[in-house]
Amino acid sequence: MAGVAVTIVGRAALGAVFGKAFAELYDTVKDVGSKVVMFKSILISFKSNLDLLAPVVEEIRRLNQELNRPEEETKSLIKDMEDAEHLIRTCSEIHDWNYFFQAFYVKKLTDLDKAIVRFCKVHMQAQNRRDLLQILEQLKSIREEKKSPIMKIHGLTCSAPGPPDFTVGLDEPLKVLKMQLLKEKQQQLVLTAPGGCGKTTLVKMLCQDEQIKCKFKDKIFFVTISKTLNLMIIVQRLFRHISGKAPEFQCDEDAINQLQELMTQIGSNPILLILDDVWSGSEFRLEKLKLNVPNFNILVTSRTTFPGFSFTYNLKPLNDEDATTLLRHFASLQDGSSHIPDKVIEKIVRGSGGFPLALSVNGRSLCGKPVEAWYSRARKFSIGHSIFNYSSDLLECLQKSLEFSDHEVVLKECFMDLGSFHEDQRIPVLALIDMWAELYKLDEDGIDAIANLYELTTRNLANLVMIRKDESEINNYYNEDYVSQHDLLRELAIFESRQGPEGQRQRLIMDISGNSLPSWCTEQDQQPINARLLSISTDESFSSTWCNIQAPKVEVLVLNFQTENYSLPEFVDKMDNLKVLIATNYGFFPTELRNFQPLKSLPNLKTIRLEKVSIPSRCEAPVLLKSLKKISLFMCNIGQAFENCTIQASDALPNLMEINIDYCKDLVELPTVLCDVILLKKLIITNCHQLSTLPKEIGKLVNLEVLRLKSCTDLSELPESIRSLKKLRLLDISDCLSIRHLPKEIGELCKLGEIHMEGCLSLRNELPPSTTNLEQLKLVICDKERAKFWEPIKEILTDLEVKVAEKDINLTWLFKP
Repeated sequence: MAGVAVTIVGRAALGAVFGKAFAELYDTVKDVGSKVVMFKSILISFKSNLDLLAPVVEEIRRLNQELNRPEEETKSLIKDMEDAEHLIRTCSEIHDWNYFFQAFYVKKLTDLDKAIVRFCKVHMQAQNRRDLLQILEQLKSIREEKKSPIMKIHGLTCSAPGPPDFTVGLDEPLKVLKMQLLKEKQQQLVLTAPGGCGKTTLVKMLCQDEQIKCKFKDKIFFVTISKTLNLMIIVQRLFRHISGKAPEFQCDEDAINQLQELMTQIGSNPILLILDDVWSGSEFRLEKLKLNVPNFNILVTSRTTFPGFSFTYNLKPLNDEDATTLLRHFASLQDGSSHIPDKVIEKIVRGSGGFPLALSVNGRSLCGKPVEAWYSRARKFSIGHSIFNYSSDLLECLQKSLEFSDHEVVLKECFMDLGSFHEDQRIPVLALIDMWAELYKLDEDGIDAIANLYELTTRNLANLVMIRKDESEINNYYNEDYVSQHDLLRELAIFESRQGPEGQRQRLIMDISGNSLPSWCTEQDQQPINARLLSISTDESFSSTWCNIQAPKVEVLVLNFQTENYSLPEFVDKMDNLKVLIATNYGFFPTELRNFQPLKSLPNLKTIRLEKVSIPSRCEAPVLLKSLKKISLFMCNIGQAFENCTIQASDALPNLMEINIDYCKDLVELPTVLCDVILLKKLIITNCHQLSTLPKEIGKLVNLEVLRLKSCTDLSELPESIRSLKKLRLLDISDCLSIRHLPKEIGELCKLGEIHMEGCLSLRNELPPSTTNLEQLKLVICDKERAKFWEPIKEILTDLEVKVAEKDINLTWLFKP
């Protein structure tokens, strides 16, 4: 019940003074009740009563809003709740030995508790009944009104509303939607974008377009949905609008059947039903509204992309030019005569992210303000202040996209984790898979993580980009896939993560400018933080002077940096619970990464991912990483890392099971010492265009199951020693342009079930005779020219499927950051 109360009375959900007072009281009772033992019993009772009252509070708030009731009607209750909140805060400061004050405040708390309960049970119930009677009276007068088929009560009409007086940047989207709707066929369209992007404004413009009005005449119906898509209510509204009558329905199916009959009766002209602001979770009901009526069209606006619709249009934020025009309009700045410098306006436009709602908030709040106010706002945006500090409306609008159901709690956590990475940068899917495997126990192969990213993309909270040629190429290969996120949504993720004191957050995100460390982490009596994820971002002027952060519960550490030299923080050696380390350089050139020593004392470190760093020879100061299971190196300089080593790799990395090397341009030959890591199951070397040789010692990796050498364009051959890899299940040599033949004894790979070899342009000879011994081989993916070499093999290996990959000139490696 407590969870329900928190959901109902959340500040963002209520917003008004009434709801805010209730929410603050609830939070205070919960916070103090968990800390102050002497008042625990009365506060437990208090909290229990608040849980029971929460639905009543929400109902009163809703009816007050619908009927435009003034907040004064609940002023006495608001005063009681504010007094109670202040009183409980005072109680938290009373010492255990002060029995007189304890008894005094227990009585006051009990009296206030009774007063609040009495108000809600008597006055508010009576107010509820009065409001419901008023609504019934309004509905009664509506039924009696026969003169006009169009409803006069605000909110119940289905007439298409007009757009705002001033719009900008929507002409092209309007043109696209028009082209779709003017086609001579039945359409089901989805207009999707995050909240505040202008979806409703665009469809209002569409409704008033002359060509659209000409096609649909008086048969454009506009219904605002919001959170719950109730089919029977929608159909009732349409009946009232069209016929002035509102029949009762037995169920959804009855409503749909009668709606279909009504739409058939009103004529053969095209019909357009617009459902505005449909929320996620309404897919099943939306399908029912696809009526079997000629020329019946549906246009849905939503923050979610719904499957099964004939056309989906993703509305993008405004470009800089249009965004500037809109900001100037709301700020009443005349073109050419403004005293506000263009550079200041540019910074505020960037801080608004191209969202029309954000631009209107900034423009209106700065309208008529002196130039100093503009400079102040621009400076605060530049140093990382959130736009949400200036607009509760914008925050509430975007927070609606984060209302996940109880079984989707992990989805919201995944969304907030995206704020851990540097702005305006691609987020590697592999990094997210590594994080979420530990934080939420998602599968390490990435299937669950990809499913969550698809869902976030569907809800316009992120953008998953997957580069794949063939469905069969899944096989947990996500090296080239990434996630991007709009700046304003990233800001929302960070804002949500930063609620509550730093020491109590589950996710602590630190953005350090220069050497200005947060005050809380430089205090002598600094308390340990409880975060499970710690993200620290520094800029190019950071001098690697760290404070002593105490973070014993951190499981994932994300380091984002841009300096030429970077040292791992000394405090890492106290993170006994650390499982995943992600260190990413966002500068243009590789950064030399130093000080690996703190890692050697970490008993649970399982995964390390390094991006765009130069790794010095680990022989200078050997580090034993006995718990490490996976290491990923992306765009790193690693040529010196394993030179002249006296310590055996099998001793330094005894439990390593996966090596992932991608876009490492100085890798010419795989270091022989890595072939001693005999527990290794996956060796993935991709897009390393200088790699020309694999050591013959690779045959020592007897536990290897996956060998990927994708796009290693200079690799000329596979050593014959791979015949010893008896557990190998998958071999990927796709786009290895220089490989001329397969190993003679490839047939000894008795567990090999899949080969990828598309793009092996130099492989022009017949396959080795031993290939016919690959009895477990079920799938080969290759290009058309190589497919002919497998034709005779298929006659012997009858279960073998040879798929010809579609031509795909993949030059994404040319554009990597």
